[in-house]
Amino acid sequence: MPMIWRTVTTIHQQPRRIAGLYGSLGNPLGRQDVVEIIETHQPDRLRPNHLPTVGAVCHDGKMVSTSIQRVELDGGSMDLHVWTPTVPPTAAIIVIQEIFGVGEYIRAVAMRLAEAGYLVGAPDVFWRFAPGWESDHSVEGLTASLGNAQQLDVPQAISDCVAAAQQLSHGLQADADGATMPAGVIGFCLGGTLAWGVAANGQPSVCVSYYGSGVPSMLGLIDQVDCPTLFHFGSKDAYIPSEGVEAVSAAIANRPGFVLNVESAGHAFDNHCSDMFYDQPAAQAAWAKTMAFLTSALPASLQ
Repeated sequence: MPMIWRTVTTIHQQPRRIAGLYGSLGNPLGRQDVVEIIETHQPDRLRPNHLPTVGAVCHDGKMVSTSIQRVELDGGSMDLHVWTPTVPPTAAIIVIQEIFGVGEYIRAVAMRLAEAGYLVGAPDVFWRFAPGWESDHSVEGLTASLGNAQQLDVPQAISDCVAAAQQLSHGLQADADGATMPAGVIGFCLGGTLAWGVAANGQPSVCVSYYGSGVPSMLGLIDQVDCPTLFHFGSKDAYIPSEGVEAVSAAIANRPGFVLNVESAGHAFDNHCSDMFYDQPAAQAAWAKTMAFLTSALPASLQ
């Protein structure tokens, strides 16, 4: 039997319950839609040894081209890694990195979304002081990445990500009439915090924030957010106190378009590249909900 989600403010995931092929998720804008989830997140399939920086990737029979754009900003230019599906996309998504940079894990997330039909871009968030930063998930890599995160000017990084989303919304080349496609934002860990900032300052079409530790302290921005927003947290997250998640729950109560999902997992549970963090049941369940939410709020195609 399929797993059915009702229209609720908070979704609590029971341990080891995996979403099935179909789910019914309350439309973020108040309608009821039945959403088909083609597949759940399969991490082993999504761990390619290498994804080229520029070129084309054939992944499970689906061709996705990869490239790098330059986003011109005050102080220089930022790399925007781009994944383009074969079928011309009608919607874009910015994927905002964890502290580990635009590495194997973020590239795998971008590939998932591109295979779903979205034009995907991942900005190099640390470009102002550590351009091209990419770290492994060892203790040494974690320590170095945390050091970079401490140097980050968060308001500036949010502004940079807003600019990246605006550029991506024009597609790979600007239309003569200036037409743009709608763009959403999804972020993980540090990126989950920045995604919330983009939702408040950049007017995206949808926002998905995975375990953003800074979100509870930025709830004062909520009146600036007018897009459907899905928050994912782990009930066993040692980096985000339960009081922070409770504050998010209280802030979004009775506000249409906001959904809080709490998985029985720790921090960074979606990161299949990190043995210290990854929780496969939670990752699969949360990803199925993410795709249902995105499909409802920001369809990848007009079909």
